[in-house]
Amino acid sequence: MSKPTTIKDAIKRWEEKHPGESISEATDVGFQFQWPPIEKMDNSLSALTKCRKLSLSTNMIEKISGISALKNLKILSLGRNYIKSFSGLEGVADTLEELWISYNVIEKVKGVGVLKKLKVLYIGNNMIKEWGIIYFNMHMLFRNTLYLDKYCSNLESLLLAAFHICNPHCTSIVFVIIVLPIVICT
Repeated sequence: MSKPTTIKDAIKRWEEKHPGESISEATDVGFQFQWPPIEKMDNSLSALTKCRKLSLSTNMIEKISGISALKNLKILSLGRNYIKSFSGLEGVADTLEELWISYNVIEKVKGVGVLKKLKVLYIGNNMIKEWGIIYFNMHMLFRNTLYLDKYCSNLESLLLAAFHICNPHCTSIVFVIIVLPIVICT
């Protein structure tokens, strides 16, 4: 089996595809669909000093890391990897506005609350067993409280797909749809 692609390899490939451009000046960087796939994010990502949108989708990444130096990062796309948790996002908590992290193996949403400017969260098709702050029930409906408002007050769009959020007789999901423009697919 081939060695996995490293972030340094991906940067080199990007620069070969974009002659005359420097990765440090790029605002939109895509390392998706690498072959062999990227397995680890590392501090080589710090070279992307002006990056506003970073895509590492469709690789084999298990852990978020190496993005603390990306002070301009607004959109992070990590869909279709093997990511298990939200840890590692703390370094971009003050800038990240969109997190696309569908089709991973996330079991708990713990950690998403650190993202102070988060507006868009695409988290469908994961293995979430513990909702933590994204927990809807009738009790919250009657209290007119949604924990997302407390922790992710800027959230504008939330995609939950392939989740069994509540049983068919539950009406609290209607409240959530009213509060946020949420897309729920089953």
